Amino acid sequence: MTNPFDEMANRPKIAAAFVKAQRAFSPAIKDAVNPHFKNRYADLASCVNAVIDALNDNGIALIQRNHYCDGGVIVETVFLHESGESLSGGQLHVAAERANAQGYGSALTYARRYALMSACGIAPEDDDGNAASQPVTAEQAANIKALAEEVGKPIGEICQFFGVKKAEQIPAAKYHGIIKTLEKKREGAA
Repeated sequence: MTNPFDEMANRPKIAAAFVKAQRAFSPAIKDAVNPHFKNRYADLASCVNAVIDALNDNGIALIQRNHYCDGGVIVETVFLHESGESLSGGQLHVAAERANAQGYGSALTYARRYALMSACGIAPEDDDGNAASQPVTAEQAANIKALAEEVGKPIGEICQFFGVKKAEQIPAAKYHGIIKTLEKKREGAA
């Protein structure tokens, strides 16, 4: 079995770029709702959005390969650096609950989310406990309001989404995700 630290030592360019990228990763925002359990979770798009800009800004492409297996899916997350060096996050097997397209599709999405979070060292935002109950600071609320106005997003819609009446009540754990989403909207409008 290959020692992962030996593998990194033999790929210094991607190792250095990955460390820089990881400093800029965001938490995966829990912005989807499971219809069966009514709980929030970070969907695949949220997981990708948490890391893709930082990876790309550091010359790293994200690839998720599918490997053959019976009764489920195997996903391997691979990072490819512009130098040609690559790094594998390992393989993750997820069994399909049903042997049909829906079952395999669900297993694939699940495997991609968890393989990506594991390979990148990210986690869904913490929406439990004390951290979730703390509101944004006055400065953070002002930043959200200013950026929302700049991109034409009514602050009331943002507040409604988070179940609060005013920006100063938005949970602090949501701040970075809101700012990142609004900045992407601003970039798309430019």
